[in-house]
Amino acid sequence: MADDSTLDRILRSAHQLILQRGFHGFSYADVADQVGIRKPSIHHHFPTKVDLVRTLVANYRQAAAAGLAAIRTNVADPAAQLRAYVGYWERCVATDTDPFCLCALLAAELPSLPPEVAAEVRGHFQALVAWLQAALQDGAAGGQLRLSQPVEVEAHTFMAAVHGALLTARAAGEPSLFGRVMSSHLQRLTPSA
Repeated sequence: MADDSTLDRILRSAHQLILQRGFHGFSYADVADQVGIRKPSIHHHFPTKVDLVRTLVANYRQAAAAGLAAIRTNVADPAAQLRAYVGYWERCVATDTDPFCLCALLAAELPSLPPEVAAEVRGHFQALVAWLQAALQDGAAGGQLRLSQPVEVEAHTFMAAVHGALLTARAAGEPSLFGRVMSSHLQRLTPSA
């Protein structure tokens, strides 16, 4: 039986492989090679690839929710909350620790994902939009943010800007591009002095 560190290594390997190859581009053999275990060890804990990736995305969602809740709790100004969220991704891109959103990458494969995985991916985006809506609504009410569209549209636009900027920085091979694009987007939301 694998211990917790082996389970963590299996999940980290699957995460890395999805970022490199997508859902359909890796197998248990790839995970086993990276982790240094046999495929039956993976099957013991995750009978199918769907089980593995669903668990990975569920864990990713939990970590994202905890991070967003911490920002909401520890940062009072809604505009600063948005900057903190952008700052998280800016650090990830700059240090190459987590250079792309796992769920955004999987969303590109949504039509061909198993329903259980697709549901987790959709849940991630629903939760993120809800968090963004709350920050944007609070910021508009307090005068820290200027919305030119209904809050739901602004939340989806902000989310699209973040993921688009991640993709742009990745495609250009220029991590600093993410921060420049998002700085411009944040300025659009900030009322003129």
